[in-house]
Amino acid sequence: MLQENFMTHPQETQNFYSSANSALDSTQGDSSNQPHKQTKTAEQIRENGQCILEDNSHHDTIYLLSIIGEVEGHECLASNLKSTKYEHVLPQLAAIEDNKKIQGLLMLINTVGGDVEAGLAIAEMIASLSIPTVSLVLGGSHSIGVPLAVSTNHSFIVPTATMMIHPVRMNGTIIGVRQSYDYFKRIQDRIVGFITRHSNISEQRVLELMTDTTTLTRDVGSILVGEQAVQEGIIDEMGGIKEALAYLYQQIEQS
Repeated sequence: MLQENFMTHPQETQNFYSSANSALDSTQGDSSNQPHKQTKTAEQIRENGQCILEDNSHHDTIYLLSIIGEVEGHECLASNLKSTKYEHVLPQLAAIEDNKKIQGLLMLINTVGGDVEAGLAIAEMIASLSIPTVSLVLGGSHSIGVPLAVSTNHSFIVPTATMMIHPVRMNGTIIGVRQSYDYFKRIQDRIVGFITRHSNISEQRVLELMTDTTTLTRDVGSILVGEQAVQEGIIDEMGGIKEALAYLYQQIEQS
């Protein structure tokens, strides 16, 4: 998995939390003030790709979370790269769990992967939420995006979306001793273990896909397109936003 990191600018962090708090506060506002709510929703999407879905016929309040670009670790990526910051997402997930008005979580995923520990931290937080959760893979959910996609109660993928599964990778200086390779294996075991616990694929099959040498021309691993991810047991079913929301509404009614 990729391990790339970067720092966050103070003003950017301030803007995120102001917008995120507004998103949660909007569940407690006056529903009659529709123009103000629409403006606030647009601001929330522009700032961090997150918003509250509440103007629906089911009268349910759903939090929309986007995992986009690259999942950042502990160091800065270039400023021109789109990314998902774990220091933003983790507190927001805690706030969602603590907010009794939020009834469900819908996660949209289009990511190239990123930092292993940051990605697993987000995935573990989502897996431990007490409210119904659904993920929808759009575009791609590569590398550490695979654990993120399976971290919800139920997962969907559109026909054209792809998922890349490959061995652990690491940037920087690597000492060529046995301990380094043992460390790689422990990291990989954590990733494989999480995937198998939260999906219907076996550990042996995940390792086979990771080490496949016939699919990628300059790399080791596998690319699964749409239906293939469902057939392998990683994703639960095919579907788009309509199916994902319908399933989430159903789970909220049953909870």
